[in-house]
Amino acid sequence: MARGVILLAAGGTGGHLFPAEALAHELIERGWAVHLATDTRAERFAARFPAAAVHPIQSATLGSKNPFTLLGAFWKIWSGVRQASAIIGRIKPEAVVGFGGYPTLPPLYAATRRKVPTLIHEQNAVMGRANRALSGRVDAIAGGFLPQDESAAGAKTVTTGNPVRPAVLEAARTPYVASIGDEPFRLLVFGGSQGAQFFSDAMPGAVALLSDAQRRRLVITQQARADDVARVKAAYAALGVAVEVSPFFTDMAARIAAAHLVISRSGASTVSEIAVIGRPALLVPYPFALDHDQAANAAALAAAGGGEVHVQSSLSSERIAALLGALMDQPERLATMAAAAKSVGRPDAARLLADLTEAIASRKTVSDFRKGTHP
Repeated sequence: MARGVILLAAGGTGGHLFPAEALAHELIERGWAVHLATDTRAERFAARFPAAAVHPIQSATLGSKNPFTLLGAFWKIWSGVRQASAIIGRIKPEAVVGFGGYPTLPPLYAATRRKVPTLIHEQNAVMGRANRALSGRVDAIAGGFLPQDESAAGAKTVTTGNPVRPAVLEAARTPYVASIGDEPFRLLVFGGSQGAQFFSDAMPGAVALLSDAQRRRLVITQQARADDVARVKAAYAALGVAVEVSPFFTDMAARIAAAHLVISRSGASTVSEIAVIGRPALLVPYPFALDHDQAANAAALAAAGGGEVHVQSSLSSERIAALLGALMDQPERLATMAAAAKSVGRPDAARLLADLTEAIASRKTVSDFRKGTHP
């Protein structure tokens, strides 16, 4: 018999769902039943999500300035609130935990109206719009990078770090071993659903500018949009480089662990997983992120010496080739970066977030929680 139900709410992208999945595993181990409220985009992830039930909830973004579009969005969100309220009334969760994205608005708003304890988790160093809209209503805020300070939000924030999935914790057990001399050099390149096209355009040209000896060492795994996979494969094949290209990898944690160097965007989950596993990275923040959150996320890892941050506009193929070629010839530097990245990883984030969830479910305040044995 479960201790009770915890309802998790997350937008349908990996960046929102992966931390929710990590918390779900931890809560289930502790005897809780976990339900998930999300949108239809989550279908490709939902099969692996350990929920007793998945509840699709209507929602909409509020980015448009068109009054008719806005009116329609508000109507969809209100319909989602009524849906979520009915679900909450049926499953009777002890707490509702949101992980950002507009699909979290209806369940969290419905929960606050029903006086169910609520918690939001913000993965990024800059709070997203949905979480900002909810921050004044919820009982507690957990932060991947957010500070505990004297501001209204900071007063109810606990810096837990970003929960990582069990696969990431497993991958973190693999030590970093530098590639020396003529040994194969495994390069992992990925950019997320919106950010991969730049790498598809720039990376083959950069690899073409490396020396013959460096190209012979390279073993590349690269994420690319479905429309770009064929041309990226062909470009690398023409260079005689071993490569695997796909729009999505289900074993990304293992691929990060296998890499000698990661070149990627700097979403919160990405930065957190690179740090926990402990791999050197060249981070290229997605330049069109609404709140420039990726730049702030990347800065946190770079400050520790675990990665370098490069603005996309500064990265020609020539510049990427210079950076990559230099690092391939400096295994000691890469090993130092890997250790620095690992030193700021938070492998205990899921445990801390589960502790906070249980505290909020038992109607403790953030102040009470902080006075306990937690940071």
